Amino acid sequence: MTRISTYRGTVYPWQCDHVGHMNVMWYVGKFDEATWHLFAQLGLTPSYLRDTGRGMAAVQQNISYKRELLAGDIVEIESNLLEIRDKVVRFVHEMRNAESGEVAALCELTGVHIDREARKSCAFDQAVRTRARELITA
Repeated sequence: MTRISTYRGTVYPWQCDHVGHMNVMWYVGKFDEATWHLFAQLGLTPSYLRDTGRGMAAVQQNISYKRELLAGDIVEIESNLLEIRDKVVRFVHEMRNAESGEVAALCELTGVHIDREARKSCAFDQAVRTRARELITA
C-alpha cells in the first residue's frame, strides 16, 4: 500500500489539557485535516465537491492513542487507503511524533460519498475509484 503524507503541524500549548498533553479534540481535528488531503489525492478536491454537489460523510471513526504529544511537538500524519467500494472508502491515518518517530495515534475511518442535495449516498466517479485502487495496490 502507498503511504501518503497528509499532515504536518505542531502541538500548541492551547491544544493541551489539564494533564499537559494534547487533548483528544485536537487529535480528531488533525486527523480531519489529513482526511481532506487524502481525499484531494483521490480527486475529491474542494472544487470537485462544490461543482458537483457531492460531499463526504464519516460513518465510523476509531482512534487508538499510543503515546502522548506535548506542547511544541512536531506532528506528521501518513495515510493508507484500505478499501474502495461503489459508495464507501475506508482508510487509516498514522500520527507520529516527527522528532522521535513514535506512533502517537492511529485512526481508522469509513466514509460515504453523498449527494448533498438528495442527502443520500451515491457512487464515486470511476476516476476516483481507479485512483484509489492504484493507491491501494501500489
